[in-house]
Amino acid sequence: MLKPGSAEEAAQLPPRRTRAPVPALAPGPAAPDGSRASARLGLACPLLLLLLTLPARVDTSWWYIGALGARVICDNIPGLVSRQRQLCQRYPDIMRSVGEGAREWIRECQHQFRHHRWNCTTLDRDHTVFGRVMLRSSREAAFVYAISSAGVVHAITRACSQGELSVCSCDPYTRGRHHDQRGDFDWGGCSDNIHYGVRFAKAFVDAKEKRLKDARALMNLHNNRCGRTAVRRFLKLECKCHGVSGSCTLRTCWRALSDFRRTGDYLRRRYDGAVQVTATQDGANFTAARQGYRRATRTDLVYFDNSPDYCVLDKAAGSLGTAGRVCSKTSKGTDGCEIMCCGRGYDTTRVTRVTQCECKFHWCCAVRCKECRNTVDVHTCKAPKKAEWLDQT
Repeated sequence: MLKPGSAEEAAQLPPRRTRAPVPALAPGPAAPDGSRASARLGLACPLLLLLLTLPARVDTSWWYIGALGARVICDNIPGLVSRQRQLCQRYPDIMRSVGEGAREWIRECQHQFRHHRWNCTTLDRDHTVFGRVMLRSSREAAFVYAISSAGVVHAITRACSQGELSVCSCDPYTRGRHHDQRGDFDWGGCSDNIHYGVRFAKAFVDAKEKRLKDARALMNLHNNRCGRTAVRRFLKLECKCHGVSGSCTLRTCWRALSDFRRTGDYLRRRYDGAVQVTATQDGANFTAARQGYRRATRTDLVYFDNSPDYCVLDKAAGSLGTAGRVCSKTSKGTDGCEIMCCGRGYDTTRVTRVTQCECKFHWCCAVRCKECRNTVDVHTCKAPKKAEWLDQT
């Protein structure tokens, strides 16, 4: 594992691989001075207002780029360190991909934890995105750092191959002949440029942690790397057959990204098996938190602190509680009312839902459906008693 604050941080970007170097990053087009000045003026006031509403001692993050969309103005994004700001200014088109990646990994995080007490809820008008819950070095923080890093790799790699970025394109190193279980094939088509995606994500996402040089930064760097390698893990080989009547006597193949859901599913399993660790005395590595615990590998998510139970609203811990969350009356899993509601019980509301049904195609050319009404019971967790809630706020 790379030690935070190493000589690599001083370089403009991480050193190239000797086997398959990634092309040097070229300066992106600069915006006209007039348009940049007017855009900055238009966003300065609302961004300043948002900055003043930040909770005390909670660090801002590049994650907020996802909320800005196409309005990214590098000088006015709180939480960027100087290296991230430099990359943001130099590659504005890549920053749009970073923003798209942020929205994608947040959606994936919320999908993976939709049936859990902590469900990856984001906070509106908050530059920290998740609030104080990320201050604790917990399993949840480990997962968020890993999937956020993976989301940037996936978004940039995809943008390169789709021709959306001027500084990269298809992978230039998958050329010549190769073989797999089915025999020989020729590299061709447009292989996704995972090398460039990993390299830029590492330079941008890791920049803040490399400046801090503490145990939490070491944890974040490790989990960031796990996220990047997870995307590479699910590259797939796609091929096109050539020959008489599709006999596939010759094949042309290329590497392609898998759907991001596979990365999310994999990191969710890594979350379940995350390893609790402590930093070594020199701050350069990890050791098992307790005697008898297994040591963390390069593919394990790591964390320091136990998670809160997320049962009740706790501002200090960043827990939003589970009051009002929908639960399943019959499930014995984490989405079941017994676990989701933390034993507080649940309320039941009868709801009538209207859906389209018995759809038929009519010539020509319309689909007509009937409206069906279905009455269902919706179960929601009860709020804790007032005294119990006050103890946590």
